[in-house]
Amino acid sequence: METLVFLFSFSALGVLYAMNTIPELQEPYVILEIGVAVLVVVFLFYFLITRGNPPKDLLFFVFAEFSFTCIIDLTSALEYDGIISGFMDFYQKTGEPYLGTAYAIMMCYWDGIAHFILYLVMISRITDRKAYRTLGLFWAGSLCANMSVFIAGIVAGKYGSEIRPAFWINFLFLLVPVWGAITLFTRPKDRPLIGGYNAQQAQSMSLIWRPFDIVLVVLLLASMAFTILRGLVALDSPLEACSTYLKHYEPYLKDPVGYPRVMMLHLFFYGLPLMGAFVYGLLKPGCTWMSDWTMFFAGAMIQCQWAHIGGSLHPRTTAPFRIPNDAFWLVLAANLLYTATPILLAMRVKNDPYFFLKISPFPGQTGLPNSEEKDTLVTKYKQK
Repeated sequence: METLVFLFSFSALGVLYAMNTIPELQEPYVILEIGVAVLVVVFLFYFLITRGNPPKDLLFFVFAEFSFTCIIDLTSALEYDGIISGFMDFYQKTGEPYLGTAYAIMMCYWDGIAHFILYLVMISRITDRKAYRTLGLFWAGSLCANMSVFIAGIVAGKYGSEIRPAFWINFLFLLVPVWGAITLFTRPKDRPLIGGYNAQQAQSMSLIWRPFDIVLVVLLLASMAFTILRGLVALDSPLEACSTYLKHYEPYLKDPVGYPRVMMLHLFFYGLPLMGAFVYGLLKPGCTWMSDWTMFFAGAMIQCQWAHIGGSLHPRTTAPFRIPNDAFWLVLAANLLYTATPILLAMRVKNDPYFFLKISPFPGQTGLPNSEEKDTLVTKYKQK
């Protein structure tokens, strides 16, 4: 099935080419009507070909439908960068002109490559009746962050006065991943929530005996400080530290396109509390919610930072808003480390989940070990 989805998705190029060569199809409201009609036709196509053996998971149709639009986004990015031509000249003028901004181009690359691969993998797993919940949470975080920043950035930035009818289709790509995230969060986990002896042993270790967790706590605290600084910059704080950072390190935060500022506010109001909760989860054993939320947040963070870093370096960003040469490597390293922190945390929780599980009492034991039992477990852990 994933092969069929892969091949059918490229039929989007035929639709774009036809619209680019027929002037009557390039009117703003006609573009909206065609966009809606194409989405309906794509859904009906997959509905009909799976009618004999319908998938039990409705997200199959979401992933198949969005795979089609991934090719449109990839085509848009490639055409704006001058790599291809002849497909979306009309859309740049009467469709969504803000797609020509550096941030939107990088966003379209992410959707056309990363999301497209995720869709094919998840479709394959649904077809084979395999679990994909963890991967789905990563996708949900990525696309929710993608579209929330994109839509808010259009309205709040300089393109807020150039909204065309095609803009309203974007709300579908915001609401559907929100529904998908809720659906995935409420499903049973891929792994059990209850651990035995290994979980008891892991949860008996204080933070001092978990050096990698110490590193993660330090990185999270540094990320929180970085988030606060850039959030205050986005809020036009008069603090000297904020003005210095904006002028000498990341002037891109004030790019009039609006996306960088909106992204910083998203991270300030939503990402900052989550990072604080993750610090708590590394200190307090048995936080079963860590496995889901770290994966969701990792997807959101890597998408936002990909578009942010790429947008700040893209030639379409005017020179006054690019990273100054003397601070280039420092800013780049800070952003890359900021991106890597939630990914490392999600990998740590997924690969070694015992600290985050509920403990199943052993026969004759009613709950967590007492202090003497903890000392015994710590001694055994050290001997290993």
